Amino acid sequence: MDPKQRNALALAVIALLVIGSWVLFWPPQAKITQGLDIQGGLSVILTARETSSTAVTNDVMDRAEIIVRNRVDRLGASEVSIQRQGADSILVQMPGLKNADEALQVLGSTGQLEFVDVASINDTTAVAAIQSGQDKVKLKDGTYTPFMTGDVVTNAVISTDSKTNQLTVDLSMNPEGTKIWADYTTSHVNQLVAIVLDGIIQSAPSVNEPILGGSTSISGKFTPAEAKNLKTVLQTGALPVTLEFSESRVVGPTLGQDSLRQGVLAAGVGLLLVALYLIVFYRGLGVLAVSALVVFALVFMGILAALSSFGAFALSLPGIAGIVLTIGLAADSSILILERFREEVRMGRSVRQAAKSGSLHAIWTSVDADLVTFVSAMMLFSVAIGPVRGFALTLMIGIGCDIAMMILYKRPALMFLAENVLAKAPGFWGIPKVVHVEQAPATKGGGARA
Repeated sequence: MDPKQRNALALAVIALLVIGSWVLFWPPQAKITQGLDIQGGLSVILTARETSSTAVTNDVMDRAEIIVRNRVDRLGASEVSIQRQGADSILVQMPGLKNADEALQVLGSTGQLEFVDVASINDTTAVAAIQSGQDKVKLKDGTYTPFMTGDVVTNAVISTDSKTNQLTVDLSMNPEGTKIWADYTTSHVNQLVAIVLDGIIQSAPSVNEPILGGSTSISGKFTPAEAKNLKTVLQTGALPVTLEFSESRVVGPTLGQDSLRQGVLAAGVGLLLVALYLIVFYRGLGVLAVSALVVFALVFMGILAALSSFGAFALSLPGIAGIVLTIGLAADSSILILERFREEVRMGRSVRQAAKSGSLHAIWTSVDADLVTFVSAMMLFSVAIGPVRGFALTLMIGIGCDIAMMILYKRPALMFLAENVLAKAPGFWGIPKVVHVEQAPATKGGGARA
């Protein structure tokens, strides 16, 4: 494939990306998920504090996360985001939450694991749901009384039944729990017992026989994920660390929308100023650079919309700051390409040669600088917690888009124009007026004589 065909193919790919991106993100207010600091709500970072006898381990954080999820379920909030941040923190974001005080009270409460006799529950609807096998049945306060709490559970492990080859969850209890459990199971054979965490039923197995030794095996055709979840739930009965609020922010919806408008205005003004600068200093080539910025912005928005559709992105104010910063990076790479191109023209190269070699050298220089920034953003994303991760994510996406635009649009477009257009009007395009045009190769044979 010759260079002209490669350039044409690259420009065709960009055209398809622009069309696809427009379909993905328009209208942006409906296609790009808004973060908590824009649509309002509550953001909380819970940090686990170790004790003198227990360190904060990954297993402990798994148990803490189960407790936090169950507390959030009690609030009935939708579109909640719960993410592990670093080795000892959990970020909880609840967009659109109306009663922040209640949420803070619930999140700050102590996780409580309880064992409840299903027959003693004073809620016929809940009992019917349990008996039908419904998951995560929520019990109303005052409708049940536990006969035993999770404080008696000393351990829980996953094993495999040698007869059925199915996964089971085995738990052991302390002497106090062993006696209570023996008395209960002896008098409640073939009855259901509910394992309740923070008012939500996690499992409701049937007592098959009296269990006198405290060691109990719970079976139920578990998948590996279900068995791990139940094991973690049982271990939460005595969480050996405390969860403390290391950060909490309540954002009103009006404030959030005002901040969004200001952020969008800042991005728009920044883009306009950069465009004016490029056109004033680079003339026609500046128009090319501005078109590259527009293409960059459209593809960028398409990627954000695609990530939003998979629940992997929510636009935040730090994220908008990252977008504004990447506008400068995209303009910087365009300036590098244009300056290197004009410099090689001044050095005596033809427009075609300068476009080919100058753009290539400028791209390598820009990629080196972009990769340094990308690594910094990646490290920031991996270690930061809270909204800072949104800034790092948009910065990484912007850098990736900028590199793609240099390869697929900026260089092919410059080389395409260099074929026939730039040398005809150097003043308009902002290149030196003395242009070295490639000469046709000499033909064989003698030259003409006067």
